[in-house]
Amino acid sequence: MWNDRKPVSRDQPPASLPAGDGAAIKALAADIAQRRPVLFLDYDGTLTPIVIRPDAATLHPDMRVRVQRLAARCPVAVISGRDLEDVRTLVGLPGLIYAGSHGLDIDAPSGRALLGEPFRPALERAIARLQGELASVPGALVQPKRYAVTVHTREVEPGDKPIIHDIVREVLGREPELRYMAGKEVHELRPAFDWDKGKAIRHLLDTEGMSAHFPVFIGDDVTDEDGFRAVREIGLGIRVAEEPASTAARVTFPDIPSVGAFLDHLADALGRLSP
Repeated sequence: MWNDRKPVSRDQPPASLPAGDGAAIKALAADIAQRRPVLFLDYDGTLTPIVIRPDAATLHPDMRVRVQRLAARCPVAVISGRDLEDVRTLVGLPGLIYAGSHGLDIDAPSGRALLGEPFRPALERAIARLQGELASVPGALVQPKRYAVTVHTREVEPGDKPIIHDIVREVLGREPELRYMAGKEVHELRPAFDWDKGKAIRHLLDTEGMSAHFPVFIGDDVTDEDGFRAVREIGLGIRVAEEPASTAARVTFPDIPSVGAFLDHLADALGRLSP
């Protein structure tokens, strides 16, 4: 069960972490364990490596066990750009909070929130146009989602990538209800709605009785920066990045194994604190 200790003051958040320092990761986890944490986790690039085809991004059994152990000791939410049912299937664990489509589709104990539903017609039109116009570009992959459409370019020749950018922008110009977001080798169209992972985190803290918890958000992409900003003053943002990058997160882990080590140490520390 999630521990019910009183929250520790958040006025003095943990200091930044030297990337790749195993002892520092353990110390950070021990410090956070004292603060009644709630974990918000991105999926791709955070719990599992980025792969060429998104349907091949399976979760390693060891990482699944880590998340499961941690969820027995504190609240855990997975917040992904993937469809909610897609990420729920990939993680394969009951008892977690799941948020798909960058928080536009949330399934939590208080109920299901389908915030992107009014934008479905515009997305369906954009999906059809992108599939038609990008069919002739080798390597381009159009991934329809419930509340977004993502175009993957990892298998596209460098000379063809500007063509994809122009086509996505042209389709966007026809659909004022949508907005554009770029990520790692992806172009995405999503609802032009003032909502993102950061607002989803704040929403969950308020609606799920976790406002007194210390929120930790771990992500790897520019699409996770909203989440880092949302927790910066009340918790901790951790970015997974091989190279230094400008980020609102205050801690950087160099790779996914570091994420796994942190989850292990945090579960162990919380277990030692349990009555």
